[in-house]
Amino acid sequence: MGEVAYISKSTAVSSKTVQLGKLYSLSVLDRLMENHHIRMVYYFRSSAGMVAGDLIRKLKESITEMLVCYPVVTGRLVRNDEGKWMVKSNDAGVRISEARAKGSVESWLQKVDREKELLLVYWESMLHKPYFWSTFYVQLTIFEEGGLAVGLSCSHLLSDPISASTFIRAWAEIALNGNILLPPFFHPLPPRRLPINRAQEKPNTHFINGYKSIIEGLNPVQAHNVKTLTLLFTDQIAQSCMGLAQPNTNMGPSPSPFQALAGLFWVCISRVRGERNGLMGLSICEDARKLIGLDKGFFGNCMVYNKVDGAGVEPNSISQAATAVGEAMVRMNYEGIMGLIEWLESSNGQSPPPSMDGDDLICINLEDSDLYSAPFDECLEPLHVSCYVEPVVGRGKVLVLPSPLGEGPMGRVVMVTLPEDEVVKLCEDDLIKRIFSPIILMRA
Repeated sequence: MGEVAYISKSTAVSSKTVQLGKLYSLSVLDRLMENHHIRMVYYFRSSAGMVAGDLIRKLKESITEMLVCYPVVTGRLVRNDEGKWMVKSNDAGVRISEARAKGSVESWLQKVDREKELLLVYWESMLHKPYFWSTFYVQLTIFEEGGLAVGLSCSHLLSDPISASTFIRAWAEIALNGNILLPPFFHPLPPRRLPINRAQEKPNTHFINGYKSIIEGLNPVQAHNVKTLTLLFTDQIAQSCMGLAQPNTNMGPSPSPFQALAGLFWVCISRVRGERNGLMGLSICEDARKLIGLDKGFFGNCMVYNKVDGAGVEPNSISQAATAVGEAMVRMNYEGIMGLIEWLESSNGQSPPPSMDGDDLICINLEDSDLYSAPFDECLEPLHVSCYVEPVVGRGKVLVLPSPLGEGPMGRVVMVTLPEDEVVKLCEDDLIKRIFSPIILMRA
């Protein structure tokens, strides 16, 4: 038997009857992500008196209650008359896989790598008959010497990482308190608020051109033999990085942890790849809910990409790189995002791109997500959370996540997925190894 043994599969359906046959439309932001999927793993340290069978029973019972509020998750994909995907509410349910792993959760985390971690989150690609395909999968893995892993995988067509994390949080709230504090809603993206003087409005062509180049560009090459390195930047280390990323003039605003870390890895990975003409291409991905007036309860895709302008950035300047990232984030404003949505809707007859990664390094900002607000029991709080946005194409991915509770407000976890040889070189980079020395949580 391997380190993970799969025991059984079942289907969880809503504990109450849903509105059968109701159709849910998908937005233009949803449809762009059709060829991606998300995989998340939540690790929990269980208390000494907790019985594994009782714990699994509690989780399976509570998910059926929670799914009453998530008809999109339990439904199935169908195409409308125009050939566009929709979700038909039929309560076909969520697939649940149960497994057992050797050792304890603590010993597992000490030696885990990408390949082993993905054993804890079951995923199936879309079947040739999508109406029978589950868009969401859950895997419950009990560690024989104590601990639990909850793996969630889903089609990015229906959910971005923010919505996936609120799904887990809602499940935990049902298990702990019997009610969801932040119920999901499935409304369409909001229409644009008309400006006072529409004639003076200028479209954000930089924003739109970035999407246009991805949609109309050549198919990016899927990376092979990739590895994932997970690093913990404690509060102190993150603040040191933010200090180094401070604008040289000291006139601009201080960079956020995401801006500083994105700038750091943009510089380091460009050096690893031997870029000779400045830094490699970089696109950032940011949650736009707050920017366009939505709260975190909005379920679906509301993360948008923006290409960072690296012109004039010196190859070894973290400060200039972080400033360029910050400027790209500023351009991701209300008018720019709504203009992008309108442009996508006006040209939504196009097929979704093979990948939204294009030919850039992708840096995804999840630092404000509530990954650690998901205790399934008073003694069952998240110990560590990993997130993957698959597949990995182009130049690789960098995900910036919040750090576990107790690491300080500025602490961050960074997951870097690159070809194996580049990960090895990245670990030896002077900035990573000697100047900042983050804690390695998962080796490549």
